[in-house]
Amino acid sequence: MTDPKYGEREPPSVPTSGDSKVLHRSLKEQPRKVIKADGMFLYLEDGAKILDATAGAAVACLGHNNSSVKEAIAAQMDRFSYCHSLFFSSDAAEDLCRLLVDSTRGQMAKAFIVSSGSEAMEAAVKMARQYFLELHPPRSGRIRFIARKESYHGTTLGALAVGGHVARRALYEPLLSPNVSHVSACNVYRGMRDGEAERDYIARLTAELDDEFQRVGSDTVCAFVMEPVVGAALGCVPAPKGYIAAMKSVCDKYGALLILDEVMCGMGRCGTVHAWMEEGVVPDLQTIGKGLGGGYAPIAGMLVSHKVIDVLGKGTGAFAHGQTYQGHPVACTAALEVQRVIQKEALVERVCRLGPLLAQSLRQSLQDHPHVGDIRGRGFFWGIEFVRNKTSKEPFDPSEDVAMAIHHLGMKDPHNISLYPGTGTVDGTLGDHILIAPAYNVDEQQLEKLVERVAAVIREYFETCYSPGEKAGNGTTNGVQNGINNDDPRLNEDAPVLLL
Repeated sequence: MTDPKYGEREPPSVPTSGDSKVLHRSLKEQPRKVIKADGMFLYLEDGAKILDATAGAAVACLGHNNSSVKEAIAAQMDRFSYCHSLFFSSDAAEDLCRLLVDSTRGQMAKAFIVSSGSEAMEAAVKMARQYFLELHPPRSGRIRFIARKESYHGTTLGALAVGGHVARRALYEPLLSPNVSHVSACNVYRGMRDGEAERDYIARLTAELDDEFQRVGSDTVCAFVMEPVVGAALGCVPAPKGYIAAMKSVCDKYGALLILDEVMCGMGRCGTVHAWMEEGVVPDLQTIGKGLGGGYAPIAGMLVSHKVIDVLGKGTGAFAHGQTYQGHPVACTAALEVQRVIQKEALVERVCRLGPLLAQSLRQSLQDHPHVGDIRGRGFFWGIEFVRNKTSKEPFDPSEDVAMAIHHLGMKDPHNISLYPGTGTVDGTLGDHILIAPAYNVDEQQLEKLVERVAAVIREYFETCYSPGEKAGNGTTNGVQNGINNDDPRLNEDAPVLLL
């Protein structure tokens, strides 16, 4: 019919669950809608109450609905919501950056605030290049980066090029910079040879990085990029003690920078404010993100060392990079209050104290399970890797979508728990894992109940739902109704879709 307001078009109807105008992660599946969140729980439109065992994507470090953060955000908006960083600053930005620099015990000099981890990594890549152009004489031949296989550093083209995850790069490979090469990941469970001591494994990886510098030209490399604890790409794989120091020694040998990506593992998630503090190896550049603002605003950042700032200060005196929402006052206020709450309530110390309890509970409950290959992590950042054969470490076929199926089962009654699934654990394509990353303010009893639910989901899946060789999709995942179509391209790239 014709409506006078809309001419020949029908007037817009009230959206239904299948009529969303949002470009969701999948055009074939409608996500369930959250209507409220409080503490560790998400309340859905369909009446479900879901335990958020992963703080989203390791983001909601204070849980949901923190009153002091909400009040701080409202107060900032009453003052002003935005100013352009080309002309103005704000108390929120100044105070947050000072808190961040102080949190490094003075090891870092400046902070640069953006809106996402991908943007932070783009900034770090640019800063590394500019550093060498600011030297006297300039090192204009420094145009390359070395990173690691099975890594993920962001979804924008520069950050994606630095990452080494095969499935995440595949679609955009022709667009990615060829000036990045990748060495082996440091993964004790998958990479260390039978009978090889940990120190010998580290020495082997050190030699591999040294060889790569020489292969590409040691005077062409800007930086080596790595996560101290690899997040979604590998499933919370920590670097063994001595590894980061060894990598830093190679960078120092050839005059390259060390960039540590702590977007997922940093800001208290692993039991120290910064994950590098565990080993005491200070990076030249560091990215931070998820736990910075706790999900109360989109915010991330780059921390810059004195070494780099001193060079820029003696040169052009400016970072040749900027963004519209850089240092956004409301986002900075949210992050500042999140960090103040963390400090006031000693939550990083809490993570450090309760992290071993979480590890012990997970291992007591699941380490003997025939399809649990490895349980690894640090603090409140733990991964569980699933295998077809525990002895050989043989992974499941990607078509079986084990990690995603476990997630979907967890979202159903009686479990009602959100787990973070990932794939490509072995080589970027093969391998399944889930992440556990609770809010920092959970107590011992809540941790125990969380582990009970995690273990119950995994046991039920393999005992009653999993059928070897049965493909997922077309409405079922090994017997679990989930609404996922096997033609959905996300099935080979679950982790990157969920990570962003």
